[in-house]
Formats: sequence, structure tokens, C-alpha cells
Amino acid sequence: MKKLVSLAALTAILAGCTTAQNTNNATYGTDGFGEETLVAEPALNNTYLMAAGPKYYIGNAYKVDDVQYIPMEDLTYNQTGIAGIVPAELNGTKTSNGEIFDGTQMLATSKTLPLPTIARVTNLDNGQSVIVRVNNRGPFVNTRIMDLSPAAAARIGINGTSKVQIQVLADESTAVKNATIGETPKAAEPAPVEAAPVAQQPAPTPAPVATVGDYSVQVAAFYAEDSATTLAKRMRAYGDATVVHEGDMYKVRIENLDAAKARGVIDALRSSEGMAPGLLKNGRWVNADSI
Repeated sequence: MKKLVSLAALTAILAGCTTAQNTNNATYGTDGFGEETLVAEPALNNTYLMAAGPKYYIGNAYKVDDVQYIPMEDLTYNQTGIAGIVPAELNGTKTSNGEIFDGTQMLATSKTLPLPTIARVTNLDNGQSVIVRVNNRGPFVNTRIMDLSPAAAARIGINGTSKVQIQVLADESTAVKNATIGETPKAAEPAPVEAAPVAQQPAPTPAPVATVGDYSVQVAAFYAEDSATTLAKRMRAYGDATVVHEGDMYKVRIENLDAAKARGVIDALRSSEGMAPGLLKNGRWVNADSI
């Protein structure tokens, strides 16, 4: 009888341990990663994560402490590296794309990803994941690939630094980009209706665009032509914005500028758009602050 009671008690204790362990989401596979169903994540329809940003920001190549970074769109981005935590004192400051940093939200920084981008970050020490909105540049420390907001870091058990995997969520990132730049999915075009023939009028000859200078301001470079075309349309508010195809890149440039106009465009893009434009003279790169 004593053995039966002992076995029953032992069974109850083990059952209680198992229940407590499952409640804390501490059950992982033999490879050390948690089961996908046990990972708590914010819903993808989270209003903050999927909200349009003040602007869609990529920017040109730039240097910090003699290290060059090249921002670009990459919907297949999947990298591993060390992540840290954004300092709490940055709460309430403006990010690179004009948002306000809120440490209680699921946010992150990146040196090269477009802002905003939606990404999944997995703590490779415990297998826990969180979906974040990348909305600021940094961290400018070569040993770290990303910094997370305090809330996002806590969600996946990061207290200082940890090795992580970062995967861009292509559909969600595209949706946030389109919401930010005002694009909507194209509706199906109606079938053409035949009309009675009309007399053809000669098309007016467009007036030639006058070349007024030797300078061009480069705004951004993309692998996707449609992204470059969309940005070029918006940049026409600053001048003769065109898309230049070089190699496998599509580069948005504002051309035909004299020195004074180029200086004004650079200053306007920096102050109004938060961009870091480059400058060319007769097709050769020159220092943007040389004029």
C-alpha cells in the first residue's frame, strides 16, 4: 500500500511539474529551440506594427567611424548576429524616418534595412521570437547587428546582448511600405470599349528640357525598378528627378542643377526628408558639402 501511495504521489508531482513547465513556455525540442506554437508574438495586424510611417526612408551609402554602410531594400534578408538593447534614455526621441521611439513597443534598429521594415527576431539562445518594426538607424557598433527596444528585448529574454536571427517579413514589409508612400494594389482594368474612329491629331512636340548645370544629386539606389520609379515621382518636387539604370541598380537622381540649386536640393533633402544625398559633377562623385 505504501508503494502505491508513493507512486501516486510521485505521479501527481511530475504532472504538476509538467504543467508548470508548459505554462512558462519552457519546453523546447532536442535542438534547444522552442516549439513554434509556444512562442508568444504580437499579431501581425497590430495597429502600431502595421501603421504607415511619416515617410519611407532608405538613404544612400554612408560612413560612421570610417565604416561604410549601404542601405537597400532586401525582402529576402535573413542574417544572424549579435543584438543589444536601445538605451532607455532614447525613449521619446525622433527616429530616422520621423517616428517617435517608444520603448514599450516592439521596435528595432538596423544600419541598412528600409524604415519602416517588419522583421522576425529570434533569440538563438532560447528559440523565442518577436516580430518588430524597424524604424531607426543603428547600432553603430561593429559587434552588433541590431538593437531592440526594451520591450522587444524582454519579450525574447535578452537582458544585455544575445545572438539572434533576423528575417524580414516580405508581405508585411511591403504592406507597410505601400501604406507609407500611398500606394494601393492596382484594381483589374476594365475591358476596352470600342469607340468610333476619330481623326488623329498630331501630338504636340514637348519643349526640350534646358540643361542648367553640371550637377546631379543622388537620392537613393534600389534593386527594384518600381521602388525607384515611385520615389522619383515624389522627388520631382525638388527638380528634374529621373531613374538611372547602372549595373543591377536603379538610382534616383535629380539632374541638371547648377551649384546653387544643387546646394539647395541637398539641404532640403536633409532637413525635410531626413536623407543623406550624394553629389555628382559631370558624372563623377564629389563631396556633397564641396559647393
